[in-house]
Amino acid sequence: MIAGIAWIGTSFYFVALDFSLRKEPGMPPGVGGEAWEVHGGGFYHVRKYLTAPETLPKDLIWFKWEAYLTWVTGFLLLVVLYYLQADSYLIDPNVMPLTQWQAIGISVASLVLGWVLYTALCKSPVGRSTGLLAACLFAMLLAFAYGYTHLFSGRGAFIHIGALIGTIMAANVFMVIIPNQRKITAALLKGEKPDPRLGAIGKQRSLHNTYLTLPVLAMMVSNHFPMITDNAHAWVLAGLIILAGGLARHFLVRTEVGDRHADLAWTIPLICTALAFGLIITQPSKLVLFQGEVSDAEALSIVQTRCAACHAEHPTDATIKVAPKGVHLETLDQLKRYAAQIEVQAVQNKAMPLANRTGMLDEERAKLGTWIARQ
Repeated sequence: MIAGIAWIGTSFYFVALDFSLRKEPGMPPGVGGEAWEVHGGGFYHVRKYLTAPETLPKDLIWFKWEAYLTWVTGFLLLVVLYYLQADSYLIDPNVMPLTQWQAIGISVASLVLGWVLYTALCKSPVGRSTGLLAACLFAMLLAFAYGYTHLFSGRGAFIHIGALIGTIMAANVFMVIIPNQRKITAALLKGEKPDPRLGAIGKQRSLHNTYLTLPVLAMMVSNHFPMITDNAHAWVLAGLIILAGGLARHFLVRTEVGDRHADLAWTIPLICTALAFGLIITQPSKLVLFQGEVSDAEALSIVQTRCAACHAEHPTDATIKVAPKGVHLETLDQLKRYAAQIEVQAVQNKAMPLANRTGMLDEERAKLGTWIARQ
């Protein structure tokens, strides 16, 4: 998250800067525009060369490690949490009964495939049209989201949508933007004229990155929201997040550079429509309650059998060292205290038990719902 903040911050800044550049008379050859900025008690005068200046300064700042560290630390977290504990977080037998190595193999292969398809689209004739390329990229991400939600657990699917987007963004920096910049620099040092296409390609990929930042942030924290990850239409929700996030980023970018809000008004109803559909889809379904009496003892027995493996003072689940969120479900008083949370997580969303490792039955969920409703 720390590396991501640094990366996204620089991405936001440079895209806003790029759009705010103004062409003024009397500029040096090769300068595409300049901007005056005020911050931190001083003024900054920034110029952008479309290829490169005639001479390079001794101290040239490269912005790359923010992107690299975000991806590396993110992938390490993916390994530690979702690969090493695949049975808990990545695999859901009710979705697809995968083995640990099958799930890991699909994960790695999908990230590589996503980058290959994305870069092929950018290099194809489709890449010459910004609108068509955006539509194709959206369709590609939606297809991956559909595939992930039909292969992995809800949490595993959403984190992989984020991992795919993050991989595309980091690979853009590592494999396109920085190499192209190095080629421009090398040509300049040799006294040759740099290829202007290299800068144009780098700008295209950088622009893609900034439009993907808000959706990838949402995916990074998605495992805290089972109403999204464990939804029957999770892949549709992923598409709505990508669409609304991209449109919101467009509104912010163009606002930052002084465009009139009247010219950006078309984004507002689209964003609101996407959010409205999201609200509709995530509405809790009507509870199916148990038709009959459920005693305190029976409700407690269900929770002790299905939930207390993790939610106990001394968890028996090998992957859990401390009860999540400090919630203990070993006594009737504790059951009553956390009844509202149990109703949301185990009865409504069915997000718990995690990956349903203890095999909670729908009838047991219905009985808990009935017991809670009558408290």
